[in-house]
Amino acid sequence: MAGGKKAKNMAHTAKGKVKETTGKATGNESLEFKGRAEQMKGDAKQTAQKAKDTLKH
Repeated sequence: MAGGKKAKNMAHTAKGKVKETTGKATGNESLEFKGRAEQMKGDAKQTAQKAKDTLKH
C-alpha cells in the first residue's frame, strides 16, 4: 500500500476513535456517531487499498 494513502486512512480511523471517545465522555451522541462513521470510512478505504495492492502483485 502506498505509504501516504495508508497514513491518511489510518489517520481517519484514529481521528474517528478520538471523536467517538470524546462523544462518549461528554454524552454527545452526535459526536460519537460521527466518530464511528469516520472510523468505518478509514477502515473501508484501507481494505480497498489493500485489495488494490493484492491485485497489482
